[in-house]
Amino acid sequence: MRESPEGCRLEIRVQPRARRNAIKNESEGALKVAVTAAPVEGKANAACIELLAKLLKLPKSSFSIAAGQTSRSKVVRIRGITADELLARLRATGISV
Repeated sequence: MRESPEGCRLEIRVQPRARRNAIKNESEGALKVAVTAAPVEGKANAACIELLAKLLKLPKSSFSIAAGQTSRSKVVRIRGITADELLARLRATGISV
């Protein structure tokens, strides 16, 4: 997790075609995000953003994939939130980072 001028950046590791959508604890420096969507035509990326938006209670428009469009390792840019706020929201949901 890094602070940036427009918000913060979060490193995630995506597991497409999972049994259910879920966010798991941090592993190897990245938050693990499991989505049921296949990694085809950006569907897994959209599912990641939708899941993160719901979890963090932010609009989907606040999220964008900054790096790793076609990779399992991604950097998500989140506008309108500080790294401290993001950390607090993740911990409130039971996710340890």
